[in-house]
Amino acid sequence: MLQLQRMRVLALTLLLSAASAPANSADRDKSESSDADHASSEPVYELAAGITAPRVVRQVNPEYSPGSRGVRVVGTVMVALVVTSEGSAKNVHVTRGLDKDVDQSAVDAVKQWRFAPAKKDGKPVAVRIAIEIQFRDL
Repeated sequence: MLQLQRMRVLALTLLLSAASAPANSADRDKSESSDADHASSEPVYELAAGITAPRVVRQVNPEYSPGSRGVRVVGTVMVALVVTSEGSAKNVHVTRGLDKDVDQSAVDAVKQWRFAPAKKDGKPVAVRIAIEIQFRDL
């Protein structure tokens, strides 16, 4: 019987940049255009002074099964994304990974997360953030 290795998400406070101007759409990953539909229609800001960070309101933990390899993975996956003004995760991609299957489980989970969106001047805005996900033995 295979044991599922579960992990805990530890941080949502890693900042990618301190610029407060809207990000250039050319910087976005073109391979995820289906995820970028809404995010590309609104300006995307970097977290900076005057912008409150988004807050996780629904978190889904990644599921990872070591499968036939039986190898337990312990370490950190860094995931970058855009949190839209509606609180959904878009353009989710790995910036620092561990293993192809582990990385994909982290991306799949974060795509299901929901956020209270970031705010600028009291209005919801889209922001670019990074999330560190640690895989640990339980």
